[in-house]
Amino acid sequence: MELVDKCHKHGIGVIVDFVPVHFAVDHYALTEYDGTHLYEFPDLEAGYNEWGSRNFIHSKGEVRTFIQSAANYWLDMYHFDGLRMDAIRNMIYWQGNEHRGENRSAIEFLKNMNTGLKARHPSAIISAEDSSSYPKVTAPVSDGGLGFDYKWCLGWMHDSLEYMQTSPMYRSSNYHKLTFAMLYFYNERFILSLSHDEVVHGKATITQKMHGDYENKFPQARAFYMFMMAHPGKKLNFMGNEIGQLREWDEKREQDWDMLKYPMHDSFSEYIKALNKIYLKYNALHYDYDPTNFMWEDCSSTDRCVYAIRRKSADGDILAVINFSDWYQSEYSVTVGEGYKAELLLDSDNQIYSGHTPDGKTDFTYNENHIDMNIPPYSARMFLLTKKKK
Repeated sequence: MELVDKCHKHGIGVIVDFVPVHFAVDHYALTEYDGTHLYEFPDLEAGYNEWGSRNFIHSKGEVRTFIQSAANYWLDMYHFDGLRMDAIRNMIYWQGNEHRGENRSAIEFLKNMNTGLKARHPSAIISAEDSSSYPKVTAPVSDGGLGFDYKWCLGWMHDSLEYMQTSPMYRSSNYHKLTFAMLYFYNERFILSLSHDEVVHGKATITQKMHGDYENKFPQARAFYMFMMAHPGKKLNFMGNEIGQLREWDEKREQDWDMLKYPMHDSFSEYIKALNKIYLKYNALHYDYDPTNFMWEDCSSTDRCVYAIRRKSADGDILAVINFSDWYQSEYSVTVGEGYKAELLLDSDNQIYSGHTPDGKTDFTYNENHIDMNIPPYSARMFLLTKKKK
């Protein structure tokens, strides 16, 4: 409670990880709580899951009441700003397997709980960590949905990280891994998640996942994070990622803050700060779920491995151009329309971020209706486009 209170005094919201699907097998907790299978299924096949924990039986009133009361308690007494609900796929389908069919009791429970939580805590963020393609997870219950505010876009996460792990010589053939998410993006209200799950259990940290050696990982990570910031969807970046940590997260120790004494990590941290400030400042990056806010200015430069994303608003548009190849892309042109003024907001290759371009020397020109530029390998640029006054 004290932690949450202090965070709030500094303008920081706090969301807690909440698990309504299963519980640990600690002898002092819920397992055979009163000597019977009170909270869990009595049979072993349905009672245990892939993690070795016990599944809640959501058809029982005492189980439903217990979980709902626990969820409400975190929001009501601790003043958490939201709940991230874990493994929702395993509530929608039996044991998370759609071929086993839907768990109707658990689905109805989710609808009832989310309705109750939103009625009591309208400003709370209720998000689902759900890897299924079950429809309307983030639609209101009144419209036949499950009533979540957001859903983690695990498809975007897997595709984009796989792309960044791929050797640049094969990225052309995998080019559309980075465009695929927009084919289904408007089906739900998605969060782009680079979470704790992606930096543990031998998976390597986000920076470590980038292809190549130490020197080449950082420019790729800078370009990747600009792609993430420009892409529609709310952003989730796990601690340690912002300093380019190379050691996997460990709950038994703090982050490797001493990495900041090395220029590559310190400059990477400054780059992430600059990206975050741009995100907070410009409205064009906020209207994620309005289809008129987003357009691909370029999603067909397959051989170049260059992408151009445009986010629109009445206050001005944001244009991001990203080169994921290991080649210098000369004479690249992107059409933006007539009557615009282009202002460079951020260049990931700037020397102040351990790149190679001197500060203030980024190469680009606006000609009639397009921006022309030469883009260094593994680099990204973000522009503000505003209409010229007549």
